[in-house]
Amino acid sequence: MKMIEGSKALSAPVTSLILLVVPVMLAGGVIMYAYQLTEMRINVEILRLSNQHIWVYDNGTSFAAFVIENLGGRDIVIDKIYVRGVEVPWSTIYYFRNSSSISTELNCPNSTHSWSSFEYTKDKVASFSVANGDITLASGHTLIIFIENPDNISPNDVGTNVGIVIFTENGQYYIECIVKTAEAA
Repeated sequence: MKMIEGSKALSAPVTSLILLVVPVMLAGGVIMYAYQLTEMRINVEILRLSNQHIWVYDNGTSFAAFVIENLGGRDIVIDKIYVRGVEVPWSTIYYFRNSSSISTELNCPNSTHSWSSFEYTKDKVASFSVANGDITLASGHTLIIFIENPDNISPNDVGTNVGIVIFTENGQYYIECIVKTAEAA
């Protein structure tokens, strides 16, 4: 083998060191990326809306109800709620925070109900609070919401679909339900 004069090359130990260090640095970068991706996914906002109802009495009194479960890794703040495109005033929203989900149907409030001891589902009674601003919901908890006399709902709406939109800091969640009569047969 002929050696070219004046040329310089890296020694074998330096070359070996480079071949060992570069893959370790690249692997470290991949590990940091995976960690950040996982951390971001853990703190994502995930809500499950269920058990939605809208009931209306012949006299025009109406109630909307639904359940929000916070399945994500972060606490949320409910900024506003719309029923059929109209923002619901906080003073007409009644809520109850629960540490576990509910699996039974929500009960329709009657004309003599009391929000301080309301049977919201079969054999479960709770004291509901009236909202006076944004409502917080911790991760892993459930929020049961009743809206008294949402605007735009009348007895003529029985059988029609109505949309409910819940706004949080990071998104909006839409559910639909059919308006039912609250009158007993």
